[in-house]
Amino acid sequence: MFDQIPSQWIVIGSTIMAVVMGTLVMTVRAKSAKKPASVKKIILPPLFMSTGAFMFVFEYFRVPPLQILESIGVGLLFSTVLIWTSRFEVKNGDIYLKQSKAFVFILIGLLGVRLIGKIILSSSIDVGELSGMFWLLAFGMIVPWRIAMLLQYKKLEKTIQNKSTQKPTLSS
Repeated sequence: MFDQIPSQWIVIGSTIMAVVMGTLVMTVRAKSAKKPASVKKIILPPLFMSTGAFMFVFEYFRVPPLQILESIGVGLLFSTVLIWTSRFEVKNGDIYLKQSKAFVFILIGLLGVRLIGKIILSSSIDVGELSGMFWLLAFGMIVPWRIAMLLQYKKLEKTIQNKSTQKPTLSS
């Protein structure tokens, strides 16, 4: 089925989709910063993305073990940048994701690196395999980032709860 589509068209189509998804992520991130964060909002994106693993049912998308490790390793490396730029703040007793001015530029930079990598690698790696590698890279990036966000959120939530349960003391 996929073998009948020219690889250049698949690369172009997947590149356009990556740009659309990157733009969507930036838009969603900007809107979500205006509403309080929650555990659900932190955990759901990787769960939704995990459905993409069904692509590996088809042989066309399967990736050799060494390339799996490489893809996840690059994803972990990229996640450190996202972890570094994601911070929470407390406003009126609620926890909000703090808007980072650098986040948009970092996301565009990561997207650019990913697109350039895809264009360069598409000449030496099968397009289906490359798609699987880039899904693994993205999943290897979002999972550690969201785990770090969850830990940071829980720590801040605990701090808020401790402050609210402290009894006021009389000072002399």
